[in-house]
Amino acid sequence: MAGFGELQFAAGLAWQQRGERLMQQCKQPSPFTVLMVAALICVSDAQPVGAQRDADRRFNEVAATTESLMAVVSLNNQRVAIYAGANRVLQAPVSTGRKDYETPAGIYSVIEKNREHYSNLYDDAAMPFMQRLTWSGIALHAGALPGYPASHGCIRMPSEFAEQLFDLSKMGMRVVVVRDDIVPVPIAHPQLFKPGPILSDASIAPVTYRPTGDTVPGRIIGVGTGQTWRSIAAAKAAAAGLAAVGAEVAAKAASKARAEAAPFVRKMRIAEGARFRAEALVRQAERAMEAAESPEATAAAEKLKSDAFERLTNAQKDLASVTAEGQEKIDAATAARDAARAAEIAKVAAYDDARAAETKLAPVSVFISRKTQRLYVRQGFQPVFESPVTISDAEEPIGTTMFTALAYVNEGTDLRWTALAMYAPAGANDQPLLRRHAQRNVGPAKTDVDTAKRVLERILIPQDAIDRISEIVSPRSALIISDEGMSRETSKGTDFIVIMSGEPQG
Repeated sequence: MAGFGELQFAAGLAWQQRGERLMQQCKQPSPFTVLMVAALICVSDAQPVGAQRDADRRFNEVAATTESLMAVVSLNNQRVAIYAGANRVLQAPVSTGRKDYETPAGIYSVIEKNREHYSNLYDDAAMPFMQRLTWSGIALHAGALPGYPASHGCIRMPSEFAEQLFDLSKMGMRVVVVRDDIVPVPIAHPQLFKPGPILSDASIAPVTYRPTGDTVPGRIIGVGTGQTWRSIAAAKAAAAGLAAVGAEVAAKAASKARAEAAPFVRKMRIAEGARFRAEALVRQAERAMEAAESPEATAAAEKLKSDAFERLTNAQKDLASVTAEGQEKIDAATAARDAARAAEIAKVAAYDDARAAETKLAPVSVFISRKTQRLYVRQGFQPVFESPVTISDAEEPIGTTMFTALAYVNEGTDLRWTALAMYAPAGANDQPLLRRHAQRNVGPAKTDVDTAKRVLERILIPQDAIDRISEIVSPRSALIISDEGMSRETSKGTDFIVIMSGEPQG
């Protein structure tokens, strides 16, 4: 079994390697493999061997992708499609909410995952491979599929598919529930956010260092230096790795110094004990002299005192000799111990600093509501800031469109995006984009790129808000523009939840 020092060393190397990878990404983006998989996962739990192998192969291909995954659930088709970027890579049948318990059409994110879960609303019903979408009870999970909407609002999936999706998905994976199926498309537009340097008074949050309990205030980071959170996080991760290695080296040095000093420490303790006992004999002899009442008693006490002083003198000489012989190694062990403690404190501080910087790399979500004429920003399921926006022709519908950042491009100075529209903008047809494709034997329609671009062009965001978003935007970030307001389901521990007001709510 690995010792604690080996575990610390491994953790340090992991941080160091993480920092090196981030540094490399800052210089040159990783190549992204576009999956072109037109695949259907078999819905039966008992698949033929060949079909099972194909399903396993497709699962491995999807697991290897660097693209952001997104789930699109079609209520009319009772199917879920998983997209890696703009490419459909997996799909399966589902069963959504039955009448009076309809699964609301809208935009959600995975906010909790539990491989084994039981409903606290419906008689402890099993919900294997649960991926929660709302705190009120809507979730993805394995369940019975009768071929029609039958749940209490959750999205049931085949057991094997649910398990695979559970393993593939990350917290925050977006799940879009639409009336009719629809496909995201690649999009490029100057209004879409680009990664930028830190311009605001950004700081790393205060950190409590566990060994001492001291709190160190956050430092102002990067303002006016051209630094980005990617470069800062890379540097902090590398520093944490080096600090862990330094702590490991210091701990080993302290252990070696302690072992070398140990014999002298034992000798000193023995010599100090002898001196202590000799001092006690001297005090005993002095008390005997004070109590002596006869010449004989006084003589005996003087002899006792003389012997005690001789013994004390010898003990002091022995202690001085041992101290002279081992003091250098004892001092070295003390210094090495103090250095190891300082290195451990520095390691913990560096780890906390790296984690704090890494939180700045979490995907950011931006929601623009025509209803409120405001922009809202969340990161890590927590609100960051909000700002007013200007929407041209504000009285005209704008629909609901989600833009998703997939990957860094152009050496990290830009992002590759997709667009997914749920409703047609004003003037198109005032209906969900796929009403004309409601028949189950007709393939899904694609989001109209030109319409999505016109949506972006109607929005004017204040420059200071753009700058703040540019500081933290990264792959898996999203921009949602909607006629709707923010759902009341949006709360602490969620991403933005946007419910389509024109659809059944259950």
